[in-house]
Amino acid sequence: MAEKPLTEQESLLIIQQMINRAKSNFVDTGIGPMLWGAVITICSLVQAAKIYFDLEMNFDIWLLALFALVPQVFISIKERRERKAKGWDDDIMSYVWTCFGISVFLVNFINNRISIELSPAIEAYRAAGNTIQSTWSFASCFLLLVFGFPTIITGAARKQRWMLAGGIFCWVSVIIAAFTPTYVDFMLMAFAATLSWLIPGMIIRKKYLQQKTTHV
Repeated sequence: MAEKPLTEQESLLIIQQMINRAKSNFVDTGIGPMLWGAVITICSLVQAAKIYFDLEMNFDIWLLALFALVPQVFISIKERRERKAKGWDDDIMSYVWTCFGISVFLVNFINNRISIELSPAIEAYRAAGNTIQSTWSFASCFLLLVFGFPTIITGAARKQRWMLAGGIFCWVSVIIAAFTPTYVDFMLMAFAATLSWLIPGMIIRKKYLQQKTTHV
């Protein structure tokens, strides 16, 4: 016996049900953006205070960005196990943010190497009456540039307006930071991290908990 072909309305209904099922099974706890938002905000504020008050520290605060990769891996694994419907962009997003964390570490590593190599030239430049404080005067611009990439990609892919706006702000801040004192650059960076990740992460987390309560 031949199967009865689906009508156009029935086909649309099945497609709609599949979309709704995928949406209800999608897991995005918001912990990842909150983690990176908090880490980058703290690192930026500490760096700003270190430059403004000329503080000496025995460790590099930006190593926190490298250490943050460890909980990020566990968060990704946990969310992947909870996710019943896997989106086409899930693996891409995971790679994007992993590359982001590594990029932050590499920019910091390169800047430290430049600082060591150019230290005599920087001191001579400063002794001539110029106001440059360190190689961070421009390295902060590169960090803001790096911050913008995963934020804009994620914000656009996941329809997160706050995150998309934050990513755009990162790139606008690149231009501003090229003309402002270094400690101001890191204040911009702290604000950008809060706008791009911490606030969106809190919004996503709130929605996640509400959906979890609803489905219990």
